[in-house]
Amino acid sequence: MRIDAHQHYWTMSRDDYGWITPELPVLYRDFLPRDLEPELAKHGLDGTIVVQAAPTVEETEYLLSLADASDNIFGVVGWLDLFDPAHKEHYERFRQYPKFVGFRIMIQDMPDARRILEPPFVEALRFYSELDVPVDLLVTADQLDPLLELLDAVPNLRGVIDHIAKPHIAAGTLQPWTEQMERAASHPRLYCKLSGMVTEADHRNWRPEHFEAYIRHVLAVFGEDRVMFGTDWPVCLLAANYGEVVGLLEGALPKDWGERSRSKLFGENARRFYKLQETEGSR
Repeated sequence: MRIDAHQHYWTMSRDDYGWITPELPVLYRDFLPRDLEPELAKHGLDGTIVVQAAPTVEETEYLLSLADASDNIFGVVGWLDLFDPAHKEHYERFRQYPKFVGFRIMIQDMPDARRILEPPFVEALRFYSELDVPVDLLVTADQLDPLLELLDAVPNLRGVIDHIAKPHIAAGTLQPWTEQMERAASHPRLYCKLSGMVTEADHRNWRPEHFEAYIRHVLAVFGEDRVMFGTDWPVCLLAANYGEVVGLLEGALPKDWGERSRSKLFGENARRFYKLQETEGSR
């Protein structure tokens, strides 16, 4: 099974997406499953993991309703505010949906990333860690140090770093990102998504070779069993089309990566991380 492990859908009239403005005309419109289906068919992808793009429980409910109507949506990663005393109630409601597979922490949007180390947040994450709930971690390279402290505090977290932690690809900066990602990978239950890279590069002048060092490092430290392919469509359209995103990853893979390793990257790892077999069996 081939899976795009990270993409988004939205309807602008919902007013959930304050970050999508007319100044981003490529994104300032509705994106729905029918818009992505031709790309999935073209690139031999069976389905996707849809990830929240707005910090509201209402948007998560909207995505779950889309998933109910689409066979191409294998799972929905929703949103929870772990500082909200009602987060467990929202989780209990979401988990009634067969395609709800986890939630995302939007550290990227926090003015002070060290808030994730506050006791209520850590306690909440430990609660979900004990339940073995998959958690996406949206974080930038400049926020990796607090994330590493959080991982030490919640060592059994079933987590995945989105977008390889958004290193400064446009500037070609590798340090201290390489060392921090190696430390992150030392947590055996942590995965990494090879997604969202083109938007961290020069949108108009990127070349495939600009990504190779970053991709190879992630593959080396996380290994073939803890990496996932994702396009971050439609956000990727700011810098590349769907096929270009697929191609730049495929072109950067080590020559000794055979079909088995590629199958893990392009679907099997996502299926295992998000427990899709269990989800599909409960429909």
